[in-house]
Amino acid sequence: MPEQRRIIFQHIDEAGYSNDIDCYIRHGGYETLKKSVTQKPEDLREEVKKSGLRGSGGAGFPCGVKWSLVDRKSGKPIYLIVNADESEPGTFKDRYIIHQDPHQLIEGTMISCFANNVKQAYIYIRGEFPHGARILEKAIQEARDKNLVGANILGTDYSCDIFVHRGAGAYICGEETGLIESLEGKRANPRIKPPYFPAVLGLYQCPTIVNNVETLCHVKHIIGMGGDEYAKIGTAGNTGTRIFCVSGHVKKPGYYEFECGKITMGQLLNEVCGGPRDGRTFKAVIPGGSSAKILKFGERFKGKTRAGAEYDWGVEDVPMDFDSLAMIGTMGGSGGVIVMDDSVNMVEALANINAFYSHESCGQCTPCREGSLWMKKISSRMVHGVARKEDAALLKGVADQIPGRTICAFGEACSWPTQSFLAKFKDEFEGYAETKQSKPADALNLV
Repeated sequence: MPEQRRIIFQHIDEAGYSNDIDCYIRHGGYETLKKSVTQKPEDLREEVKKSGLRGSGGAGFPCGVKWSLVDRKSGKPIYLIVNADESEPGTFKDRYIIHQDPHQLIEGTMISCFANNVKQAYIYIRGEFPHGARILEKAIQEARDKNLVGANILGTDYSCDIFVHRGAGAYICGEETGLIESLEGKRANPRIKPPYFPAVLGLYQCPTIVNNVETLCHVKHIIGMGGDEYAKIGTAGNTGTRIFCVSGHVKKPGYYEFECGKITMGQLLNEVCGGPRDGRTFKAVIPGGSSAKILKFGERFKGKTRAGAEYDWGVEDVPMDFDSLAMIGTMGGSGGVIVMDDSVNMVEALANINAFYSHESCGQCTPCREGSLWMKKISSRMVHGVARKEDAALLKGVADQIPGRTICAFGEACSWPTQSFLAKFKDEFEGYAETKQSKPADALNLV
């Protein structure tokens, strides 16, 4: 089994390591920023592109490609926004970076700002992270005091400041255009794309880069070691490392950093996380946060990789990278691995997820607003003892009408769990009506 390759998490939980700037500098901090401001911004962008770095916030879009789409000829200022909203259930990596190693994020942000001629950056942090916001404010001020943030950085003619903005705790603010709307002081309703691609029309209708916390931390290490060297880490098309946040029914839940594609699901859950609880067996796993489609232990996947190689995998055999997970019908997402053993009632698990997404819909698009609510009502009715034989088909019918009919990807995020739970555990849903009859529906106020 491969060993952890801690790049971003190298100092997380390290004895004697603190989140103040002096400790960070003693460990080599800000040396890469000093190197970066002596180079040409376009050369830094090229290094990031060569590295193959993919975004760690959910979509896995190549970071260098995203930067290359920025409109640099408009004459408008370019903004950079750090997405520290971390609202995907099952994900908790960014919080540890912010709490224990905030200067790593600040250095990665400043390098990214210099590479893209950004003069003003914002860290958008979710409202439920008040302590994290205070830590960031303190760290930014420490960096200002040492001329690492602010005017004429390190004696150069380059100036850039960073500001922390606290959100109000809405899941939809993890979507970049919803985040931008919120940052502008408006309701976080995602924008229609086109025309509102952030790289062209983002914050204040100016070109804007939105990157996740983990992604920007990687930038520091890419520039430090070089894009070609970084690209040797991980696998082709899935370079670097990924942080996996493992929660649920394993003996050793926690956060682990491995090279992309160098560890399988089975190795992660059985060897790293200690396997299932005593007397239990694994039943299902969600590999990339609650919106990712669920996988059922025991099922097999056959096909060909992009390179043309044939594969025949069980869930345990799947490499933990973006492309392999996409090939079997799910996604790497935010790296939140949620494990369920044979004690889990899948109808109740889905009802919990549906309640979350119904609550978090911004309400802008009718298919999402009404569909997520209907899925919540149906699944809630089922777990409260008034399941009907036709409810499984009804749930699927509602879920199938949402994807592709909404402004943002929330439509997919709320429907994929229902679609995949029903596809993988159809018998459990169809048999629920015969085992869970109790109170009438109108007494529960769920219909």
